Amino acid sequence: MMNAHPVVWIENKTFEEITVGEGAEITRTLRPEDIHLFAVLSGDLNPTHVDPEFARSGQFREIVGHSMWGGALFSAILGTEYPGPGTVYVRQDLRFHRPIAIGDTLTARVTVREKFAHNHHVLFDCTATNQEGLLVIDGTAEVVAPTEKIRRPRVALPEVTISDKELRYQHLMSLMRGLPPVRMAVAHPCSEYALLGALEAKEAGVINPVLVGPRARITALAEQLEVSLDGITLVDTPHSHASAEVAVALCRKGECAALMKGSLHTDELMSEVVNKERGLRTDRRISHVFLADVPTYPHPLMITDAAINIEPTLEEKRDIVQNAIDLAHAIGITEPKVAILSAVETVNPKIRSTVEAAALCKMADRGQITGGLLDGPLAFDNAVSLVAAKVKGIRSAVAGNADILVVPDLEAGNMLAKQLEYLANALMAGIVLGAKVPIVLTSRADTPETRVASCALAQILVAAKAQGMALPS
Repeated sequence: MMNAHPVVWIENKTFEEITVGEGAEITRTLRPEDIHLFAVLSGDLNPTHVDPEFARSGQFREIVGHSMWGGALFSAILGTEYPGPGTVYVRQDLRFHRPIAIGDTLTARVTVREKFAHNHHVLFDCTATNQEGLLVIDGTAEVVAPTEKIRRPRVALPEVTISDKELRYQHLMSLMRGLPPVRMAVAHPCSEYALLGALEAKEAGVINPVLVGPRARITALAEQLEVSLDGITLVDTPHSHASAEVAVALCRKGECAALMKGSLHTDELMSEVVNKERGLRTDRRISHVFLADVPTYPHPLMITDAAINIEPTLEEKRDIVQNAIDLAHAIGITEPKVAILSAVETVNPKIRSTVEAAALCKMADRGQITGGLLDGPLAFDNAVSLVAAKVKGIRSAVAGNADILVVPDLEAGNMLAKQLEYLANALMAGIVLGAKVPIVLTSRADTPETRVASCALAQILVAAKAQGMALPS
């Protein structure tokens, strides 16, 4: 009977078997949880590694990994690959040439330089390069090589996952530190989740809400929830349709810089937004972007469009892509990597999304889409996994490291976003783009963190526009 789990062995090379010029290498990608684990194990809480706000003001402008995380890769090679079990570390001399950022892939290699027969010591040259082939670490390591042959089963370690949602939330919120609160019209906040969402964002310093709805209902709800409306502007309207119309008008007139959905239906608000005579339309197609911070992915991931456009045309997808790129620029991603998703990674005339993906990439080549690096079609695994992309022979700066996922249609996008949120414990925020002002669409199922983070995206976009960034107007 075939063993379902064949034993994997670790076998060493003895001193006699070691040859000058030989060696071994391993490749690892630095993830946020690697930084946190290394900090917990070592006690090194240097804010350069664990405090996003401090890191942005420092030398590297972003969180970087501990240099000795890279150094530890040499120990892993020497202890498990070459020479392997029985090796005893004696000395290490390393030089660190550049930082290791989240998402960097290091290839560490040790090469035998010299053997010393009198004490069985071996001197190794050590190098580590990143995914761009740049030297990150070099130096030497000296070990006592084993003299007896050892062959042992490789121990299967448990998978360790760090999912600190509060830390990821603070990381996201740190993007708007120092920005002034945005004056936001909140349309019909007549339910607990809608009113508290606006007040939570106000408490966080993100918005100055203008509550648009039936005054009596809103004040009664505030009394029931035991929250204060002191200092908050209330605009009285008779019903939800009027709330949508007035809230949109406040934004159109420039009295508010952003719009937030309260407890009315999304269609009711958006019908006012897209109204040709009194709405907030621009020349750009309106679309929605989810910003997901996923514990198992090295950086924030955008998903578009999963809430507005049901089956977008190629022309509409052009605007959807451009809207997402503009948001990426606003949050500090200078050249976002855009993966156009389909079920497969090759163009197939029978699958419309693959043809449109290829067309979008060509549109980017011709300057019809600007500011991002596009590739597609890509299957989901190829877009987010360097390993999957490599196995399938895909050579692309986007594959395996996407910042933006452009889905074929609303159904695919909505399911993908909800799966990440509920099965992968992703922290989600969402924003509607392409209108004259950013729009926050809240849901009864949204967590307080999601509501506040979504408002923070609107705040960042308003600040970016004020600073002259090219956004729809």
